[in-house]
Amino acid sequence: MPRPDRLFRLLDTLRRLPAPVTATRLAEATEVSPRTIYRDIEALRAGGARIEGEAGFGYTLAEDPALPPQNLTRLEMEALTLGIAELRHLGDPELARAGEMALAKIAATLPEARAHQAAHAILSSYRFTRRAPAPVDLAVIRQACWEERALRLDYIDREGAPSSRVIWPLSLVYLDNEQMLLAHCCLRGGYRQFIVARMVAVAALDESFRPRRVPMLREFTAQIRARYKIETMCREPGQG
Repeated sequence: MPRPDRLFRLLDTLRRLPAPVTATRLAEATEVSPRTIYRDIEALRAGGARIEGEAGFGYTLAEDPALPPQNLTRLEMEALTLGIAELRHLGDPELARAGEMALAKIAATLPEARAHQAAHAILSSYRFTRRAPAPVDLAVIRQACWEERALRLDYIDREGAPSSRVIWPLSLVYLDNEQMLLAHCCLRGGYRQFIVARMVAVAALDESFRPRRVPMLREFTAQIRARYKIETMCREPGQG
């Protein structure tokens, strides 16, 4: 691994792991030797990073030169901590890791007193049952949404019938007990909602539908809201 990449990875690890972090733990997380960690710590210090601690006691990233300072209130920090904790329950490990890394980067830019408060937040989130991991790679779906590229989807519908179709992915939605993909189905020529748990396989295609994703998503969500409003009115007593 090139040295700049290794140093960046070490900074990320120092942000993410509870301090103080021993050289052995840093070496395990970054897949290098403890001796390399000692050299890289000194290199980061020479570059302006304020890293407290020493060999045998562990290291703490007290000031991070790679990130601008942040001035969040204690309640704002608690809100971020709680929101990112919720990601652990969505059955998407990659998204949960990304949230934890983002929180670590934010915490590393806070003043010392606020960083201490962030490390000991009073708000937390727990679930007695965890959602099962998705049967397909959600990273492929996210990338296709970002790049506005079509996907080939193998799917089992609610009656148990399999199908294979090309879709234009618009948005991943996390509901109470399941994940849903909002998409335009090229096979049916209209908007559809696909339950992630019923997906068998997804594959990215070269076909692009840029720049239509945002206006299509607005149109689809407007249809969903209108349909929900009508259904709600029909269920209300006294409505004729």
